[in-house]
Amino acid sequence: MMKLEKIQTLSATLILETGLHIGGGDSAMHIGGIDSPVIKHPHNKQPYIPGSSIKGKLRSMLEWRAGVIRETQGQALSHAVWSKLNGEAKTRGLAILQLFGLGGSDKLSNEQALEIGPTRLSFWDCNLEPEWLEKYDGQCPTEDKTENCIDRIRGVAQHPRHIERVPAGTRFQFRLTIRTLTGDQDLLLSELLCGLKLLEMDGLGGSLSRGYGKIRFEQLKLDEQDLTGNFQTIKPL
Repeated sequence: MMKLEKIQTLSATLILETGLHIGGGDSAMHIGGIDSPVIKHPHNKQPYIPGSSIKGKLRSMLEWRAGVIRETQGQALSHAVWSKLNGEAKTRGLAILQLFGLGGSDKLSNEQALEIGPTRLSFWDCNLEPEWLEKYDGQCPTEDKTENCIDRIRGVAQHPRHIERVPAGTRFQFRLTIRTLTGDQDLLLSELLCGLKLLEMDGLGGSLSRGYGKIRFEQLKLDEQDLTGNFQTIKPL
């Protein structure tokens, strides 16, 4: 029997250790202004981290860890690909499908659908931490980072561009909910925490190879249970 047993909230403070850029898709031209702005809430104009960005990067990192990227050809893991896996990759792949869900292209029988069940995780957008924001009178500052290419022969800068970033030290509220069904294994929570540790090791947003997007999690809790000590000891690789 598949029964919903509980819904828990995993929460933390997400802190930027380097500037973060998640593009806002602003197509307007601003002469002498920002070429690539960060995404902002349409009502209060404050930067935020979309839940979809965290979900996508988290799933991608776990699929790399499971070693299934060649089989998926760069796409999200599907039931059809998972069913052909073996060993540890199949075990981790099942956890990924249960945590993040199946794509619309997966056409499953009732038996196959019951094997995976409904998506266990729901991600929330990460808004700025209110206590941190008070220090700036409710207006989060952003920074204009100028970048360019260097001519290797002449040693001069070319093609300057202005990138907006949320600066290091900014604090966000991180939240997601976890559904637990009858028969779910502890592996699901373990896989999720490994994914969060991989995010700390890798980063969020664009231009990671240029030093953007380094983050860390503090005050990690599952409902009222403090997971900080356990999280710090995790070695996902």
